Amino acid sequence: MRKSVESNTFRTFGWDGLIQILLIGNSIVMLAPIVIMVFSAFKTNAQIFQSPFSIPDFTNVKSILRVWNETDFLLYMGNSLIVTGASIALILILGTMAAYAIARYEFRGSGLILLFFLAGLTLPLKLAIIPLFIQMRDFGLIDSRLSLIFIYVATGLPTTVFIMTGFIRSLPNELEDAARMDGANEARIMWSIMLPLVRPAMVIAAIQNVVPIWNDFFFPLIFIQNNNLKTLPQGLTTFMGEFGTDWGVLFSGLTLSALPIIILYIALSRQFINGMTAGAIK
Repeated sequence: MRKSVESNTFRTFGWDGLIQILLIGNSIVMLAPIVIMVFSAFKTNAQIFQSPFSIPDFTNVKSILRVWNETDFLLYMGNSLIVTGASIALILILGTMAAYAIARYEFRGSGLILLFFLAGLTLPLKLAIIPLFIQMRDFGLIDSRLSLIFIYVATGLPTTVFIMTGFIRSLPNELEDAARMDGANEARIMWSIMLPLVRPAMVIAAIQNVVPIWNDFFFPLIFIQNNNLKTLPQGLTTFMGEFGTDWGVLFSGLTLSALPIIILYIALSRQFINGMTAGAIK
């Protein structure tokens, strides 16, 4: 009996240990490029190539100051903030309203509407870049932030509707029924009752969309030619010269461009975890 207990205990700890090792290894693989990028921001070109994995002198901020003072980094950052912020706001507003209607109201064709949104998950928009470019040209939206915002909203709505619909359906109907009995209208119910409850799902949808929008290089390259309207991923390519590249400046720009997303994730991490675990325990 004692041997059986010891065997089961060893087996349990063995699997737990293996899982921990895999998780630690995965964390190292994911964090190593970020660490190298940050270290390289405080090095010269020679130091980057001679000792890429060594700890730098963190008081050497020459490259960061050059990015801040001698380039259009702040302009690119502002454009990315405008495009990303407007896109995420529209995605959350439209996606939440659509998901609430699909999840809470019974009407003919609601299932088809949901399938219509889910079909967007299977269609890569980049395959339609030529007709999309022609359409934006006819609308006069080439070299305009609106072209990027419209495209990002279209690509972000399917995942948002999918996430929000499943989350809203898991909420009890009694909350809405009680509010209706108290005389609340539908808009009041959605704003005061449902939105506070679906906040974790909204955070998940926001993070799910903000990272690809912030890092997107393809669509700005196609629709934006004016340097004053370039976003960060597109603007950072100007740091690379035809005959030479100051890698310290480039890595400094990359580090500064990643900083807002890291801060946002840290600020919303609790809501993100709550949204991921919501519904796991009743």
